[in-house]
Amino acid sequence: MSATAGAVWGRAEQQDFRSRVRGTLLGVAVADALGAPVDGLTLEEIRQAHGPQGLTDLAFGHGRRGAITHHTQLTLFSVDGLIRAQVRRDTGAWHPPTDLHRAYLRWAATQRDWGPDERRKEDGWLAREEWLYARRSPARACLLGLGDDTMGTLDAPKNPGDQGPEAAVRSAPFGLLVGWEPQLVLQLAAECAAQTHGHPTAYLAAGAYAVILHALARGESPDAGVQRALALLAPRPGQQQVADALQHALGAVRQGMPTPDRIEELAGDGTAAGALAVAVYCTVVGEDVRHALCLAVNQGGPSGAAGALTGGLLGALHGETALPPAWLAELEGRPTMLVLADDFAMEMTQGAALHGPTGSAPGWLERYPRA
Repeated sequence: MSATAGAVWGRAEQQDFRSRVRGTLLGVAVADALGAPVDGLTLEEIRQAHGPQGLTDLAFGHGRRGAITHHTQLTLFSVDGLIRAQVRRDTGAWHPPTDLHRAYLRWAATQRDWGPDERRKEDGWLAREEWLYARRSPARACLLGLGDDTMGTLDAPKNPGDQGPEAAVRSAPFGLLVGWEPQLVLQLAAECAAQTHGHPTAYLAAGAYAVILHALARGESPDAGVQRALALLAPRPGQQQVADALQHALGAVRQGMPTPDRIEELAGDGTAAGALAVAVYCTVVGEDVRHALCLAVNQGGPSGAAGALTGGLLGALHGETALPPAWLAELEGRPTMLVLADDFAMEMTQGAALHGPTGSAPGWLERYPRA
């Protein structure tokens, strides 16, 4: 796969990349749907509700099986923001964190409005998807961070005490910027995480997660991705908790068969660092995708976030066809996710044919306005 921003993509490379993009988005979503019904329950409560093996299949949540939460909603808007950033680059305006912030504000509107405003053509097509106008347990930090138009930055972050994993989950699409250098991927993910989660543990976990997924999307191993993330984290203030969590995850891989107790130990007190450790561990030790996702969600911490982080890594590593088809068949919003994934893949591999100095496809600019 090409790792150069201006490289020409062959057909096989494009198909492989599209499969990894689809896998990432669907992996986040299906694991989010798996973990959401047990989010916040203790392991004992999960077993009481679902049997001695814990949760092994999709369960009812938000009125149906396969319902996604704000983790997936925000991940989709991350993709939308990245496409819009590429389109806006034609105008000479190139500051992706601003475009991502605008995308997240469009998500925030879905949490307070009854439905899309068809008059706002500048919102693009994703913000007009009616099924996204549903409150699905949004984290307080997300609502507060996006409660006004002021954008949090690394120098002046929103919610500077929040160490939650939500910003890391929505960072999966940054790892799909395979033409970018890893350090730039980390920087973008951290800057965008600081818009809602201002503690270094939260925004550096988001950056590390994006770097690991970036390696997987480029065909590298999980271990190579973790080692690169550790090297890039090393000079950053406040990185120790995230680095320790990643080291702990790698160490746990060598300690025999995975157990729920080991998952609980890695998860710790439910911070972004703990959820990231669970995701890395389960990605490496899972017998298959289904087993890995069930490992990730059967624990007393943020099951939905840990599952979604794991699903993103596995989707980037293996592509969409490795995901459990019976779960995908019930996944809420799957048609939207597939369209968005394919649009992202097309923009990143063939964007010059869609818009640029010599002309633009009107339909593309209607879907992803420059405004």
